[in-house]
Amino acid sequence: MRRLGFALAVAIAGLDQATKAWIVDYLVEPGRGLAVTGFFNLVYVQNRGISFGMFRIEDQWGPWLFGGFGLAIAALLVVWIVRAESRWVAAAVGAVLGGAIGNILDRVFRGAVVDFLDFHAAGYHWFAFNVADAAISVGVGLLIVISLFGSAERTKT
Repeated sequence: MRRLGFALAVAIAGLDQATKAWIVDYLVEPGRGLAVTGFFNLVYVQNRGISFGMFRIEDQWGPWLFGGFGLAIAALLVVWIVRAESRWVAAAVGAVLGGAIGNILDRVFRGAVVDFLDFHAAGYHWFAFNVADAAISVGVGLLIVISLFGSAERTKT
């Protein structure tokens, strides 16, 4: 179970960083975008806040503050994976950990999290997000489902 959780975390963090590097290289200027479909754009947004840009800090210590907070959460997630009693829990927490690591790396090396996936409909845009954010959302959603209904491994007799 540990291997599954940690392998998933490494894969997600790697995919996240690779896609962000491509966006930074391809869409050079923040704010510039590329229409892909009628409901999806690739954009380049630098998020200096937490989720959805909340608590934005422009000072030089902002990335270090948020990065340190992220590291503390990542440490707790590592402990959770080590103690996981289900493959589903290990996978879900691994997804959250991989996303956290991807965003921590951005804060430390870029000074902000790179967001680039922009979905929209009828003139309304959701907040731009990235692979790390998607993995965190899926992992948390899976943890909620597991907590409400139990994992398949626990319900088997």
